[in-house]
Amino acid sequence: MKKHDSKPTTTDAGCPVASDEHSLTVGPNGPILLHDHYLIEQMANFNRERIPERQPHAKGSGAFGHFEVTHDVSAYTKAAVFQPGTKTDTLIRFSTVAGERGSPDTWRDPRGFSVKFYTSKGNYDMVGNNTPVFFLRDPMKFQHFIRSQKRRADNGLRDHDMQWDFWSLSPESAHQVTWLMGDRGIPKTWRNMNGYSSHTYMWVNGSGERYWVKYHFKTDQGVDFLTQDEADRLAGADGDYHRRDLFDAIKRGEHPSWTLKMQIMPFEEAKTYRINPFDLTKVWPHDDYPLHEVGRLTLNRNPTDFHTEIEQAAFEPNNLVPGIGISPDKMLLGRMFAYADAHRHRLGVNYKQIPVNAPQCPVFSYSKDGQGRTQNVSDPVYAPNSKGGPAADCQRYPEDTTWAADGEFTRAAYTLRKDDDDFSQAGTLVREVMDDASRDRLVSNVVGHLKAGVTDPVLERAFTYWRNVDEEIGNRIANGVKGS
Repeated sequence: MKKHDSKPTTTDAGCPVASDEHSLTVGPNGPILLHDHYLIEQMANFNRERIPERQPHAKGSGAFGHFEVTHDVSAYTKAAVFQPGTKTDTLIRFSTVAGERGSPDTWRDPRGFSVKFYTSKGNYDMVGNNTPVFFLRDPMKFQHFIRSQKRRADNGLRDHDMQWDFWSLSPESAHQVTWLMGDRGIPKTWRNMNGYSSHTYMWVNGSGERYWVKYHFKTDQGVDFLTQDEADRLAGADGDYHRRDLFDAIKRGEHPSWTLKMQIMPFEEAKTYRINPFDLTKVWPHDDYPLHEVGRLTLNRNPTDFHTEIEQAAFEPNNLVPGIGISPDKMLLGRMFAYADAHRHRLGVNYKQIPVNAPQCPVFSYSKDGQGRTQNVSDPVYAPNSKGGPAADCQRYPEDTTWAADGEFTRAAYTLRKDDDDFSQAGTLVREVMDDASRDRLVSNVVGHLKAGVTDPVLERAFTYWRNVDEEIGNRIANGVKGS
């Protein structure tokens, strides 16, 4: 049969190969020869195709697009990406937190919502979720939290008992767990969920004035969710449901978009605000800090190589640009180290030279050598120098995203403020945001989760946990589990 015209197969070095089907042997029936370098290359590459999966957020996907500023917020930030009329290329990765790379998309879990802005001043990453809060407020507990959501050491199974054991011993988790067990715990699609920075960040304007901010990416497709029964059915019928939905929608030309809105707090107000504005388990009430519209993020291009463009994508909150800084949020401060360190482990020290992670602006860095380096360096390779190498410019780019701090070294929780507690905002979410049908689904979701192997001592703590959120809801959950 005559083969259709096609490009000739080559080795990875570009050399033409004789066959895609047959190994080199001593006669048709003889042994394979070790010097069949093309066969060896194929087998060796196959054995090394997989890189370590992410520890949390292993399962996910994403797409490319752009962010366009539609409203003037230059009074609050000098960041080039947020100046009026600016259009910036972007990448978003959506993900689940606890599942492995092959787990179903529709497990009940928070969803990651990470955005990379390829700005004219370097890459800016916002590493967020589809919830405005998180389970913890101190990074010391993060590793333990993730392990409680993963798999047991003895049988390799996920275990609701250890999940509720951790949650019920960590009351600061109540607000996020209430989100998780409610309707937004399983979004209908990634296109139908919001994205949040969750953390508080700092913005600085051209005059050096500082503001505390929170990011809210509001879906233009409308928020929608899956019921537990729908999610369970899809987990068996199509474990890649969310990934498929996003890819197919963009392929059809239905480009999803999100409107970015910001909460903005004057710098000095944070010192006396009634709750700690840097506590990741809390939201800022919109009555106090309403949303300011900034622009629109649109996804319009699918990846062409999932591995190079999505699996190797590296997001990190330490990718900051002039006009944007961090805050005293302890979880954010911990993530400033953890994310970059995870990428160096998974992808190698030169992961920022992988095209999907490479900035679209010039790079003048003194980093050199190391595994995976592809970009040439030139002398001088040290600073300071008198040889014409790049030099830091504190006049043009001052260290202005700072705040005052003092006190003895200590290991302690945040100082409580007037309205700081672990259950009030979760209770408000149940009583004032959810309607009757949403509350019924919340109770049903929690009851089903608690019935799945949670032991008696942990159950009793879980009932108390929910009664602290809302006494009626807690009693309904206890009665549902006990069958009365």
